[in-house]
Amino acid sequence: MTSLLVTGGTGNLGRPTVEHLRAAGHTVRVLSRRTGPGLVTGDLTTGNGLRAAADGVDLIVHLATAQGKKDIQQTRNLLDAAPASMHVLYMSIAGIDRIPLAYYQHKLEAERLIESRASYTILRATQFHNLLDRVFSMKTGPIFAPAAALQPIAVSDVATRLTELVGEPVIGRAADIGGPEVRPVPELARAWKAARGSRRPVLPVRVPGKMFRAFVDGYANVDGPPYGTITFDDYLGGKQ
Repeated sequence: MTSLLVTGGTGNLGRPTVEHLRAAGHTVRVLSRRTGPGLVTGDLTTGNGLRAAADGVDLIVHLATAQGKKDIQQTRNLLDAAPASMHVLYMSIAGIDRIPLAYYQHKLEAERLIESRASYTILRATQFHNLLDRVFSMKTGPIFAPAAALQPIAVSDVATRLTELVGEPVIGRAADIGGPEVRPVPELARAWKAARGSRRPVLPVRVPGKMFRAFVDGYANVDGPPYGTITFDDYLGGKQ
């Protein structure tokens, strides 16, 4: 089996991914600023400890993410610390090359750093179920739901695909993956409201500008058959 270094391995996607990878028989090191069982100490922001963390592994699974240009710098620090021949599997977001959102543009620049390597795989996925959960939970008052459709996916489905890709040959850009359903955001908000017992009204809204237009045009979703199997309703019912 493969020896792996996973960044972001203690995060929302990282935890199930590490579980899937270990269940598949891989040896996994989880990069963390902390110390503990199964962890290897390193800091993506400063670069401290990264070279030692990557020493001797066969592949890096880069799941860590950050806001703004920090995301780009962390990716650059990781790649600078890794041998040039080492394969890197990078987690990204569907539609980032067509949606003019600042966070997406930084993620796209990080993709380009990954693509500068001879051996890499990039996987893009749609929004996670728990991201919508957090967004709908963020404020009091009405739930403002943009009049666009999304294709959310479960983190466990993404973790399954990442584990598959670890065992596959180098492929560059993997096919994008999305959840099993494309549903209007107001409909998703109403499903969340019912499942959480909320009394907050759902208010569909239209937002001017190119960014909202990109979501309306479906650029955040994926073409072809969906990969994910867990629906948003399944997630709301407790299935992860």
